[in-house]
Amino acid sequence: MTTELTVLTLAGLLQVLQFAAMSIPANLELGPGKTMGPRDRARLGGALEDQVSVGTARLYRALNNHFEGLILFTLAVVVVTLGGAASPLTAACAWIYLIARVAYVPAYWLGLTPWRSIIWVVGFAATVVMLLAALFSKAGA
Repeated sequence: MTTELTVLTLAGLLQVLQFAAMSIPANLELGPGKTMGPRDRARLGGALEDQVSVGTARLYRALNNHFEGLILFTLAVVVVTLGGAASPLTAACAWIYLIARVAYVPAYWLGLTPWRSIIWVVGFAATVVMLLAALFSKAGA
């Protein structure tokens, strides 16, 4: 397995951990009547995110942000791997992405401004560099 695929696997496991870190306090705060039933806003009195504590809502948004980032990172890993463009640069970028995503969760939860955004940019830039590296490795071949 390439380094990029290994890191993608770890990023998927990070998503599982983030889900648990958000869902456990959300279930404790809201109770099973809200979390196990249909999530119709009219029945619940609004969005569940608006009914949990500030910290739990931040964990919810960090989880959703990782889903969004994971889509682009997965695309980068697939392009690098299937395109035969894996390199020390793409491996380093994959690790940078994962480290940034790990750092992003507590930065978001703690409300660290502007660090949360800076950490996000680092992970995003690493993903973009992977895509560009894959594209240019094939252009030069």
